[in-house]
Amino acid sequence: MEQYDIIIIGAGPGGLTAGIYAGRQGTKNLIIDRDLAGGLGREVPAMENYPGFDNISGLELIEKTKAQAIKNCDLKEMEEVTEIIKTDDEYRFTVKTNKDEYKAKSIILATGSSHSPLNVKGEEEFKGKGVSYCATCDGFFFAGRDIVMVGGGNSALQEALYLKNLGANVTIIHRRDEFRAQKHLQEMIKQAEINTLLNKTVEEIKGNMLVESVVLKDTKTGELTEVPTNGVFVSIGYIPHTELAKQLEVELDESGHIITDKNQKTNVEFVYAVGDVCVGLKQWVVACGEGAVAATSAFTDLQN
Repeated sequence: MEQYDIIIIGAGPGGLTAGIYAGRQGTKNLIIDRDLAGGLGREVPAMENYPGFDNISGLELIEKTKAQAIKNCDLKEMEEVTEIIKTDDEYRFTVKTNKDEYKAKSIILATGSSHSPLNVKGEEEFKGKGVSYCATCDGFFFAGRDIVMVGGGNSALQEALYLKNLGANVTIIHRRDEFRAQKHLQEMIKQAEINTLLNKTVEEIKGNMLVESVVLKDTKTGELTEVPTNGVFVSIGYIPHTELAKQLEVELDESGHIITDKNQKTNVEFVYAVGDVCVGLKQWVVACGEGAVAATSAFTDLQN
C-alpha cells in the first residue's frame, strides 16, 4: 500500500493548487479525482476576472494548472475515493478507492460540488433531451434554436452570453426582480439584447421525445404561462460533495458546506478542506488561494 504525506481528494482549481504547493514544500503527495481534473471548472466558457488573463476558458486554465501540478505530485484521474478510515499509526488515514488503497498522514478535501437541479416535473425525463447543466458541453447543439437559461448569478449570465455567441436565441428566466450577477455581466446581457423574464419560476418542462416548452409561474401574481423552447439550461447553484467529510465527522454548516478556520483546517485534526465544498465565496481564485493555504498548513502541522 503506497504511503503519502498528503492525499488531496479532488482535482479542481483548489485541489490542483494544493498539489503544486505541497510538492514544492518537499512532501510526497497524491491527488485523486473520480473524474477528469478540473471538475465544474472545465465547464466555464470564459473568465474575465482571473488575475493574469483578460479572458480564458476554464478548460484552458485547468490544463495549464494540471501541467504544473503533475510536476509536483502524483495525479490519479477517473478513480473514485469510496472510504477514508482513521487509524492510530503515523499514517493516520487509509484511503480506499474503486481501484486501490493508499495511506496518508493528512487529507485535503477538495471534493467540490455539483449542479443543483430544478426539481420540477419533466426535468429528469428530458435530461440529455433538451435539459442541460453545461453550456460548453451541449451549447453547440442549440445554434439557431430557442433556449431558456434558468438562473440569475454569474454562471447563468456567463453561459447565456456563451450560448448567444453560438447563435442560440436565449431567454434568461430568474425568480427575483433583479439578477445577482456582477454588474458588468448584467450590462453585457443588455448589450447582447438577450431577452429576460424576471419574477418567474419554472414549474414544469414539457415535450414529446424532446423538450418543447416550459411552464412558468409569476412569483408575484401566481399566473401560469407556457413558453415554447427547444432547450432548458439550468444554473441555479451547487450542492457540495460532503460524503467523505461526513465519514470523517467533519463539521458542516446549516447549508451542508464544510466549516474551516483561516488555515483551512476542519474540526478533525490533519483534515483540511478547500474550494466549493467549503463555506465561503465560490470563485476560482478563492479556491486556488485556499489550496495554497491548506497545503502550507498541512506541511507545517506535519513538522510539529
